[in-house]
Amino acid sequence: MTVTTEGPLPARTYDVAIVGAGVVGCAIARELARHPSLGVALVEAQDDVGQGTSKANTAILHTGFDAAPGTLEARLVREGYHRLGAYAAEAGIPVERVGALLVAWDEEQLAALPRLAAKAERNGYHDTRRLGPEELYAREPHLGPGALGALHVPGESIICPWTTTLAYATQAVRAGVDLHLKTAVHDLSRDAGHLLTTSRGTLRARYLVNAAGLHADTLDRLLGREDFTVTPRRGQLLVYDKFARPLVRHILLPVPTALGKGVLVAPTVYGNVLLGPTAEDLDDKRATGSTADGLDGLRAKGRRLLPALLDEEVTAVYAGLRAATGQEDYRIAAHPEQTYVTVGGIRSTGLTASLAIAAHVTGLLADTGLDLGPVREPEPVTMPNLGEAYPRPYQRPELIAADPEYGTLVCHCERVSRGEIRDALASTIPPHTLEGLRRRTRARAGRCQGFYCGAAVRGLFERGCPEGEPGAEKPAGGEPVRRRKPFGRGRP
Repeated sequence: MTVTTEGPLPARTYDVAIVGAGVVGCAIARELARHPSLGVALVEAQDDVGQGTSKANTAILHTGFDAAPGTLEARLVREGYHRLGAYAAEAGIPVERVGALLVAWDEEQLAALPRLAAKAERNGYHDTRRLGPEELYAREPHLGPGALGALHVPGESIICPWTTTLAYATQAVRAGVDLHLKTAVHDLSRDAGHLLTTSRGTLRARYLVNAAGLHADTLDRLLGREDFTVTPRRGQLLVYDKFARPLVRHILLPVPTALGKGVLVAPTVYGNVLLGPTAEDLDDKRATGSTADGLDGLRAKGRRLLPALLDEEVTAVYAGLRAATGQEDYRIAAHPEQTYVTVGGIRSTGLTASLAIAAHVTGLLADTGLDLGPVREPEPVTMPNLGEAYPRPYQRPELIAADPEYGTLVCHCERVSRGEIRDALASTIPPHTLEGLRRRTRARAGRCQGFYCGAAVRGLFERGCPEGEPGAEKPAGGEPVRRRKPFGRGRP
């Protein structure tokens, strides 16, 4: 298994290079890793997997009920919903089937609900149901006044996007994929295959997959293609404290418009409540900052949706950029003459569709001439549980009895133990920053945002970096880890 962040890249020629280690790129790497005869490189400009759009979405597992019927997106979201649901159950990724309510606030929106139900039917989803105001308020007693009804979509779920991406990447690396982090692609050329000029030197591959997210159009242009342009669409979100969680039982959706699904209120598997996102088309693909106007607009809409939410504490604010292309579909295409597949325009549904996209792209590669070879399923992976609906390590006496580090809390807001931090630092793809550690454990993600635990977490991070070769030990709290130096029993 190989994960690199510095030094020259291997001189070998890979069969396939995938550019972009977001949730889709990692899913494609995992799918190709099922074919052990292939040499695969996963190339990422940043220092971790899932660092772009994948880390800043609304974390919803979509049924695809409201996709544009007949599109590739509709098919892959519908297929991906079932694939990812099954995969999450196997890998220990938390999922909660809370259901969604599309709430109508005026007569025009109320009249749109039958059309949305018919659209869901065309997309193969048959479980929607109209609710009158009485049943709606019985289900959501804290909903703002004046709602006229809703469409209930019981299959909509919430999921952990961080461990989903990490699970794919972990399986891919363990199955032989080379993950090259901090490897920005600056240029592409054709030279008996593909020659990638990167920040760490050159990398050669016979086939190329462009899963570069916001930069997929830029990569396409390096190969002479101008099929689409990515316009970054910023979505700002407010994260409310866990005390707000009893206020909402479902994902609360507005009736969608041409700009997207609008501002929603949704619980998270971590026990928080999300309000957002905004939808702002920008020119800058790095503009992930929040704005006063954007947050004020969210609060105004939240006040109508769930008035009591505005009385709760905001734990965090974040913004993500979605890869809008001006077309209501994914931009996935094979270019056989260039032994190349573009995977562009993957918007917020990409998390749900990721495994289906991976299978589709692998099929396109085979159609362009790639000999996939035999199939061997990757070793199963069990991810650390970050969800509140399932037992966390500090709640498992048998785990603590076997290893007391799981009973020693470091981050009290999120109840993260020393054992979980240790395991994350010694895992197959360890974090290289405190933010990466946060995504793997939730340490410093709670109400105090690291004010109380920050120094202790940093100390463990700086002293607990993994060393040595992979070991056979497998803690009951998560995936197998490398052998490591103990933190010691001194001051954390």
